[in-house]
Amino acid sequence: MTDLATILTAIRRPKILIRAARAGVVEYRRERDLKRLLRQRATAPDQAISSLIDEEHRLESHRAAGEATYNLQRHVAVLTALLAEARMLPVGVRA
Repeated sequence: MTDLATILTAIRRPKILIRAARAGVVEYRRERDLKRLLRQRATAPDQAISSLIDEEHRLESHRAAGEATYNLQRHVAVLTALLAEARMLPVGVRA
C-alpha cells in the first residue's frame, strides 16, 4: 500500500460529509464502530484505515454515480472512523 498520509490528504469530499464526520469523531468508539463497519474485530490503526479507505472509495463511487444503493449514514460513519483512526497513527505517519 502507498503512504497513508498521501492517501488521506488526497481524499476530497463534499464539505457537509466532512463536517458530519468530524462531529461524529467525538462519539467514536473503536471497539463498537469498527466491528459494525468492517465486520471484524479492532485491528491496528493502519490495517483498519486500509479497510476503511477501500469501503469509503466504494461508497464514494456509489454517491458520485447517484446510485439508489448509496447509504449516506454509512458513508458518514466510515469517514468518521477514518478520521478517528488516522488520529491514532504515530505522528510521522499522519496526514
